[in-house]
Amino acid sequence: MSATANQAETLLLVDVANGIATLTLNRPGQFNALSSALIGELQSALDRIAADPGVRVVVLAASGRGFCAGHDLKEIRAIAGVEEVEALFARCSRMMLTITRLPQPVIAKVHGLATAAGCQLVATCDLAVASQSATFATPGVNIGAFCSTPGVALGRAVGRKHAMELLLTGAPISAARAHDIGLVNRVVPAEILDAEVSAMATLIASRSSRAIASGKALFYRQLALPLDDAYAVAGHSIACDFFTDDGKEGVDAFLGKRAPIWSDRKEGR
Repeated sequence: MSATANQAETLLLVDVANGIATLTLNRPGQFNALSSALIGELQSALDRIAADPGVRVVVLAASGRGFCAGHDLKEIRAIAGVEEVEALFARCSRMMLTITRLPQPVIAKVHGLATAAGCQLVATCDLAVASQSATFATPGVNIGAFCSTPGVALGRAVGRKHAMELLLTGAPISAARAHDIGLVNRVVPAEILDAEVSAMATLIASRSSRAIASGKALFYRQLALPLDDAYAVAGHSIACDFFTDDGKEGVDAFLGKRAPIWSDRKEGR
């Protein structure tokens, strides 16, 4: 069997190099719709990455003409009852939560369309870079099924009224508009999308992975807390950081005007 045929049968392509894991959705003929099998592949890959200290950054990409068209509607339509569909969405929600709880930052590299659960993936990732041709939508209202689960991530990533406009109208927005409302960090020409994401991932990978893991966990935890409590847990977190090996090394390097050598580099990872 040819390499091309093997790749076509692989729902998720995984590549790890220089501390960066790239997960590529690989159902191009279906605009990378999130079938139950693809959700399972993503969950398994994320679980492995969470336990791998050699991975410092994750890039979520996609093959073909678009990023992700959301759930596989043919698969959903073939399911007999509400409980089975709810179980499918529960597995997808678990996968989305895993992205948020992953120690490593996750960058969405978005080209073409990102709709429904595809838009949810973008909103869930810690960072997102889009090509100028990318479009975003939560079009569930167009088919009689409100994009409720995408709305959870979207409502936490952008302002409430921006989220509701997307959810209530189902109308697509441009990459420039997605940037304006805070859904993506950067919008670049398609020909430099790879380079832009690579530069961002490489920069983050050069930082202390232990500080980043601690900081990412703290960031999402404090969002759900009252202001006083948020400052309290943040103060405790940063105080503890200063007493880790990386915290001590980072301060010593800064004061000594030299580049830090993070603990995982000393350990040869």
